[in-house]
Amino acid sequence: MKQKYNAKTFAIDVLYDIVGNVIFSIGLSSFAAPKEIAPGGVSGIAVIVNYLTGVPLGTITMCINIPLILLAWKFLGREFTLKTLKSVFFMSVILNYVAPLIPVYGGDYILSALLGGVLIGTGLAIVFMRGSTTGGTDILSRLIQLKFRGVPIGKAMMTVDAVILCASVVVFQNIEAGLYGLICIFTSARTLDSILFGLNTGKVVMIISAKEQEISKAIIDQMERGVTFLKSEGAYSRQPRDMILCAIRAQEYHKLNEIVRAADPNAFVIVAEASEILGEGFRYITEDKVT
Repeated sequence: MKQKYNAKTFAIDVLYDIVGNVIFSIGLSSFAAPKEIAPGGVSGIAVIVNYLTGVPLGTITMCINIPLILLAWKFLGREFTLKTLKSVFFMSVILNYVAPLIPVYGGDYILSALLGGVLIGTGLAIVFMRGSTTGGTDILSRLIQLKFRGVPIGKAMMTVDAVILCASVVVFQNIEAGLYGLICIFTSARTLDSILFGLNTGKVVMIISAKEQEISKAIIDQMERGVTFLKSEGAYSRQPRDMILCAIRAQEYHKLNEIVRAADPNAFVIVAEASEILGEGFRYITEDKVT
């Protein structure tokens, strides 16, 4: 049974890799690269090197990733490395042999940057859904975390992308190339986050009220949402009180607000955005994510 499960899981992983990399490759080779837009990371380097040498994008991507994959094998573990190698292989093959069959978009530069970013972000999100990565900066960020734990990874990756964008301006001799590249990077990042976390975003609501029992019961009965009591004490009144903590979807806030106002118009409500909510009533944590 275990072998059957593993074979099925591997087949699904491969399907996600192929679909994700096809979408990613179309965004890169049909929209970004023809307009000399370097979308950061290894892809951006590949676009620049391809412009200078004519070597296919897939070949460049594989060559850049090989030393990173070897380092990943040594420091990041076998499972992560094999998943990454599988994704990088599919990406390189698709970039070299499938993407060139797709017509190149010949329209406006800004649309190329936007559409390229959307497709690149979508493709990456599909690959990431199965715990794989496309190598490049993802491997580099993990290696930096191992070596320099105090280094802010987000800023380090932004620095790498900034260097690539500056290089694209020099190589293409066009400052707008860097600006369009920035648009492409921003769009792909937003698309990636929206797909991976958008369905699980929500709001965290904290309610301070003298009628916490009535409010919590109404939330449980009418919304079928769980609540948690947090022990709190007013700094001015010195009165101990149970503060209600509740995670909800964005569209459920109106109903919760009605419940609170009906029970206690003087309740103090704090609403915070949650980029992802996992657990009962939302999406369960799976074992597909790389740890």
